[in-house]
Amino acid sequence: MALSDNKILAMLGFSCTGDLGPWTLYTSDRHQIVYYPRMPALNPPSPKQLTQRASITAAAASWRALSNADRTAYETASRRASLKITGYNLWVYLKLTDRRDIVDTIARQTGVTLPG
Repeated sequence: MALSDNKILAMLGFSCTGDLGPWTLYTSDRHQIVYYPRMPALNPPSPKQLTQRASITAAAASWRALSNADRTAYETASRRASLKITGYNLWVYLKLTDRRDIVDTIARQTGVTLPG
């Protein structure tokens, strides 16, 4: 029995959702990829959206500004704690929520010093 491209992508962990170039894609309840031409936004972004986008951009820039050793520390802690997120995701979480207590707990449980 031949597998469809959709089933192969699903087995590999890929899920088609969102905008890709000029197309909007999603996976239907029947596990079929549905796509249609991307529609422009009807309204401009709200001030809250602009603030959130700026915060995410700043968090990504601060990750790039970290030394390789600091980035490796976050990746190692994430892996040792068996988190389902990467070190980058942990860093962005810290920057967006300022929940240093959670990051300190992960550092203590994994034995990894996490800067920032």
